[in-house]
Amino acid sequence: MSNRTALVVTFALLAIALFGVLAVWTPWTTLPLHGAAAVRADPSRDFTAAQIVRENSYHAAVRPPAYLSLALGMVVAIVLGLTPLGARIVSAVAAPLGGGWGWRVLLGTIALTAIGRLAVLPFDARAEAAQRRFGLSAQTWASWGVDVAKGYAVGLIVTLLMLFGVVALARRSPQWWWSFGAVLGALLVVVVSFAYPVVVEPVFNKFTSMPAGPLRTSLLSMAEQDGVPARDVLVADASRRTNSLNAYVSGFGATRRIVVYDTLLKDARPDEVRLIVAHELGHAKAGDVLWGTLVGALGLALAVCGLAILLRWQWLLDRGGVNGPGDARAVGLLLALLALISFASGPGQALVSRRIESRADLHSLNLTREPDQFVAMQRRLATVNLSDLDPSPLVFGMFATHPTAPQRIALARTWAEVHHVPVPPASR
Repeated sequence: MSNRTALVVTFALLAIALFGVLAVWTPWTTLPLHGAAAVRADPSRDFTAAQIVRENSYHAAVRPPAYLSLALGMVVAIVLGLTPLGARIVSAVAAPLGGGWGWRVLLGTIALTAIGRLAVLPFDARAEAAQRRFGLSAQTWASWGVDVAKGYAVGLIVTLLMLFGVVALARRSPQWWWSFGAVLGALLVVVVSFAYPVVVEPVFNKFTSMPAGPLRTSLLSMAEQDGVPARDVLVADASRRTNSLNAYVSGFGATRRIVVYDTLLKDARPDEVRLIVAHELGHAKAGDVLWGTLVGALGLALAVCGLAILLRWQWLLDRGGVNGPGDARAVGLLLALLALISFASGPGQALVSRRIESRADLHSLNLTREPDQFVAMQRRLATVNLSDLDPSPLVFGMFATHPTAPQRIALARTWAEVHHVPVPPASR
């Protein structure tokens, strides 16, 4: 089998494996209706006109700079990658240190990613200002700047690992680098997912055990009853950055953790916290982080093979002014292609995420059997977090990783219909 044929066959097999895992793992049907009628999502049923106007005003303020940031970031990546400009910058920044391929990858990646980050910074600052104006952000400009720098540093480390891997492997094995790169890329996803809770999350937040008391006892008891024993529930000091309410689960195996924001403990009732943690237990019980890691590993391996196919296109190499993936000046081209692949896969990732979140909502309802409290909790979260209650289909399809609050409330009412319990009334 020729190298080219092996590459195409491997790409096809990885694509089949990825879509096969997604087809099996993704809960495309969340709640069997058993003859009941699904309740329609209706924002006006649970949110006042003033609340709807407020969240619309917030999104009208925050979305333009966010979209401009995304668009400009893509334009900068394309210009630096699909013209010789990026290759020239890489050569220039590495020249004072001898211009070796290692310096080109290191300094070139730092220079090009810094240019991209600085280009969009004014738009990100405008979005931050909008969040402050609507009471969502609790940061000062100094603390916001520190978090931006931390986020850039973390992303830079992961990017450097990938680019060093691609260039080094391509230099060592120009024809077969992609086979080693696909395996190493998949392993990188697993390592990062496992280590993220104990290596990356502490960079942005401090975590403490939930204080002893009835709520902690109740949560640990609920986890044990659910068959997902938890040694601890951690509280993140999110209030130093935001006033929003949230909780999440991350890691797997020895690093799995359930985390709640301190803002949630401060502003939500104990029964609401129980419902939110029950949702996170749904993720843990279904192994969503582990399955997501498998999907990510297959996705990155597929992306490496896709890169290898694209980098055999001479027109593309000529546009970037480089000779191939083993040419360290190709850093800009690699960054541009990765950005385009990530953007193109975004809607699919969002679709799967929404289905997974719906399954976790259903788990919360099955575990607590409190649809009234679930509706009240979703209403509180949406009101405090200024969630988009009725996004356009385009925005929802491309960017929404969770169902809307009205959709989640409708699920709770449908659950009540299916289980023949009183349906939560309108909340207005």
